[in-house]
Amino acid sequence: MMYPYVKYSDGTEVVFSNIYIDNGQECIDVHFERPTENGFDSVRIKLPTYEVTVWEGNYTDEEIEFFKQVVKNSCDLFYKYAKEGGIKFA
Repeated sequence: MMYPYVKYSDGTEVVFSNIYIDNGQECIDVHFERPTENGFDSVRIKLPTYEVTVWEGNYTDEEIEFFKQVVKNSCDLFYKYAKEGGIKFA
């Protein structure tokens, strides 16, 4: 299951997964994706390692570094909301 987190002005949407266990560790995938003329640009970052596991399309190195910083700054929120079944919107 993926939960919505935020949408940026360039069309990039950020979603995050349920918590899953990988090698005995609780993990979450945070996925960044924006539409393009030919499909999508996509990046996936795995918590808690901050490893980029998917990088497809035309995101720049600077954008990837920005995404990593977003994930680092919001790590606690991703785990909190994943445990709660996503962010509850009014």
